[in-house]
Amino acid sequence: MLSIPARADRIENQVAVFSALDKVTAHISKVEIPLNTTATFGALKITPRACYSRPPTDEPKTTTFVEIDETQLDGSEKRIFTGWMFAESPGIYGLEHPTYDVWLTHCDKPSRTIAEDNPNGSTVPPSDNPGQADAAGAPANGPPPADQIPADQDFRRRVRR
Repeated sequence: MLSIPARADRIENQVAVFSALDKVTAHISKVEIPLNTTATFGALKITPRACYSRPPTDEPKTTTFVEIDETQLDGSEKRIFTGWMFAESPGIYGLEHPTYDVWLTHCDKPSRTIAEDNPNGSTVPPSDNPGQADAAGAPANGPPPADQIPADQDFRRRVRR
């Protein structure tokens, strides 16, 4: 009997929810930030660009692409984090700063469901319309989702040297 792999759908959300720790006061705050909006936590400015989750019936996999800037003493801003955070691994993919820690807890306000793969296992081709999100849901002007970035096969070899 031939089995066809199940399609994994992801949900595009409008709000990324973070936990933020102020290490000076030992206070943890819940920070809800709509996509492409900047929120301030202490000297940090947090801007989520994309937030994806899975249906409740699937294995949890919550990801966000986020940019975090730090306001310096002279008033200038310095980018200290740009990349994907994964709610299932906050200790690995969160921001660890001398004064603050920030990690993704979940996404909120689902807007649409996106099919990640065709039933034959190939990736959905991108859209031909510039400025539009591609069929896999990645913003045309933003980074691709983390699970669509090819693995760096030489990473382990370079790190062990």
